[in-house]
Amino acid sequence: MLTSQLGVYLTALLVGLLGGVHCLSMCGGLVSSLTLGLDGEIRRDPWRMLPYQLTYNLARIVGYAFAGALFGALGAVLLQLDSLQIMQRALYALAGVMMLLLGLYLAGWWRLLVVTERWGLVLWRRLEPVARRFLPVRRLPQAAVIGFIWAWIPCGLVYSVLITAMATGSALQGALVMLAFGIGTLPNLLGIALLAGAAARIAERDWVRRAAGVLVMGFGLYALWQLGFAA
Repeated sequence: MLTSQLGVYLTALLVGLLGGVHCLSMCGGLVSSLTLGLDGEIRRDPWRMLPYQLTYNLARIVGYAFAGALFGALGAVLLQLDSLQIMQRALYALAGVMMLLLGLYLAGWWRLLVVTERWGLVLWRRLEPVARRFLPVRRLPQAAVIGFIWAWIPCGLVYSVLITAMATGSALQGALVMLAFGIGTLPNLLGIALLAGAAARIAERDWVRRAAGVLVMGFGLYALWQLGFAA
């Protein structure tokens, strides 16, 4: 088991931060399109654009927390079916494996995790037309709706952390795990909008991607080691 809930939250936060390489490739186009949809005077003034970018991203993080609560509640149901805690150990093992796959994906060594993104396509096909109704964004409430829907884009990075949220066996703790993850993604996705060129150049460097991948793999190996240690 992970040593403490604080450790789980810290891991989720760091995965969100280190996963910025993936965020730039996955969400960069979306962020750019949302920025271009704003009024020209707002686009030319970073300080006037900032409230919109914060609204997009804070609503996105709320969406992650909501998903985390759902998965945490699902984990609680699964744990009720298992009095020997075998299910909880299995969920933590799955979370560790997902972290390993995520690390390999971020480093560019193995892209198996992309397969998991197909799981969310059915839901996304239903949500995308809803999001289009609020474009182009002219007011902050529109930005909030777009941001919340943004959280449900099929993403292997998000799914790997959702497994960890489910392993907590608690709706509240699952929400907090995804909240920590979302906060970790905030600097990267704000950087896309406000410093797009610089952020992209940094993330494209091989050593940045590989370092992020190795660190995330370390989280997965540590989780699996703790399971073996607790056995």
